[in-house]
Amino acid sequence: MAARLLPAVKFVIKGSLAGAAVYVAYDQGLLGSGTQGAEALRKAQAALPPAIQEWTSYVGWEVRTVQLNTLPPTPKFDFSPSDSWNKGVQTVMSALSVAPTRACEYTVEGWKYVKDLVK
Repeated sequence: MAARLLPAVKFVIKGSLAGAAVYVAYDQGLLGSGTQGAEALRKAQAALPPAIQEWTSYVGWEVRTVQLNTLPPTPKFDFSPSDSWNKGVQTVMSALSVAPTRACEYTVEGWKYVKDLVK
């Protein structure tokens, strides 16, 4: 009985954790628009250093604090996810459109190779 119940309990626990993670991400605005994501990032940047400081003082480690404003700016990339996605979709569709022709060509070449081996 317990052997059959254990997988169900594991599934429920894993599903609950996954659901909770999605709920927290949605609640914090990470799944919303870009402005909501930027606001969530500002909240995390404000809350993270004090939380780390509190945790390290509780554990007894010494951590040097780093001001977030002293970090160098992130590099700017000229990258568009939509252009990359479109290029990937075009490549896949192109490959799928020529697949039957290529399959016929490879089949003919394979038969020729087998015929040459049999001779």
